[in-house]
Amino acid sequence: MQDRKPFTKYQNTGIILTLACLLLYFVFAYYLARTDYTTLIILYSILFLLFYKLVNIFKTNTRLLTGFAFAFRAMFILAIPNLSQDFYRFIWDGRLLLEGYNPYLFTVDSFISKGEHPVAQAETLFKGMGELNASHFTNYPPLNQLCFLIAALFAKTSILGSVIVMRLLIIAADFGTLYFGKRLLKLINTPVYNLFWYILNPFIIIELTGNLHFEGVMIFFLIWSLYLLSKGKWILAAVIFSFSVSIKLIPLIFLPLIFKWFTNRHSTKTLGFVKLLSFYGIVGLVSVLLFSPFLSTNFVNNYTQTVGLWFQRFEFNASLYYIARAIGYTFRGYNEIAIIGKYIPVLVIGFVLFMTFFRKNQTLPQLISSMLLVLSFYYFTATTVHPWYIATLLILSVFTNYKFPLVWSFAIILSYLAYVNTNNIENLWIIGLEYLIVYSVFIWEAILKKPLGQKKSAINEIADL
Repeated sequence: MQDRKPFTKYQNTGIILTLACLLLYFVFAYYLARTDYTTLIILYSILFLLFYKLVNIFKTNTRLLTGFAFAFRAMFILAIPNLSQDFYRFIWDGRLLLEGYNPYLFTVDSFISKGEHPVAQAETLFKGMGELNASHFTNYPPLNQLCFLIAALFAKTSILGSVIVMRLLIIAADFGTLYFGKRLLKLINTPVYNLFWYILNPFIIIELTGNLHFEGVMIFFLIWSLYLLSKGKWILAAVIFSFSVSIKLIPLIFLPLIFKWFTNRHSTKTLGFVKLLSFYGIVGLVSVLLFSPFLSTNFVNNYTQTVGLWFQRFEFNASLYYIARAIGYTFRGYNEIAIIGKYIPVLVIGFVLFMTFFRKNQTLPQLISSMLLVLSFYYFTATTVHPWYIATLLILSVFTNYKFPLVWSFAIILSYLAYVNTNNIENLWIIGLEYLIVYSVFIWEAILKKPLGQKKSAINEIADL
């Protein structure tokens, strides 16, 4: 009965906020064009404010918040994504796989330029995804391809049908994240409602459910794996972790961080080290097995080439990289992304190793905090930071005291200004404003804020080592 009191007390307010959210999500899903930047900002800002109010008012009624999360996602079921074109490539890959082709061996251009149409609605999908996407090999790992294949199986000739199937998969993953996330929060004695800063966040609902980005599925496997790891089921945790990697490669960056989790938590370091190597071995073996149906010399060349483009060719919504690029322009007179891009992985690897060997990482909060800081460093230095990338930071933050990812999930909407013009040229003043907000909160939380109780800044945590 106690769980229902907040709704009784704020019944009228709750009804008004919920109806307002449903209406705004409906408008967002079916009537908004991403080039209408002013409307986009206004709608998103209002939704974020309403979301913040809902979580704060009903934080003791998690069943009600879960109902809100389901209802808001349901508004997008029949909508074609309006802020991203990537889903056209998802549909293409799934249908290509269904026709018996290896999607890693062919660009879309390689068919269309010859007048070949290996899948239904080939021309529509080609025009929808755009020339840039069509000219490159796919970079989506095998379990992600399986999701595309499932959509093709159920909707071989319908774009909307494929969208609905993929959307249902992503929604199911979100509620899987809710299930295991709540259990993780209870293990570390953190309020369960923290999870709704992720589950109910308009950023998550719009970017994952609305725009069909599969970070949500990757996050589900990652949180499930962390839960299993915390319960001592490290073998199954390794298998599930490899599933996460096989949706998106980004969890690979977390693997070194579990070094002390194993080596300092067992009766002997030797036993911990053996389990650590076994964990890595299982992740590697399962990942190879998942990739094995597609393996060939051409696959390796195409895949590594495509992944490399994210470091040495693509640029979007970057921060520190844009500063380095400006310095390069000043002294060299041209864009040095090819040179700068080679050093970014070195910097990231160096920081990962520092966090691996100079942080404790023995408890779940310590481990997740390190994961959050490592991934943040990567995005701070990256050449490309698409809005949906922030989803992983946001889910990790709910298990920590850091709030800058929540702030970033609001500020990230500023990056969509690039779509106002046909050339997708970014306004660097707007990007600067986005990162001014994010870095201000990050610096305050990670460096300047004084420790309070169990809360410690990153600097204070390192000083304790």
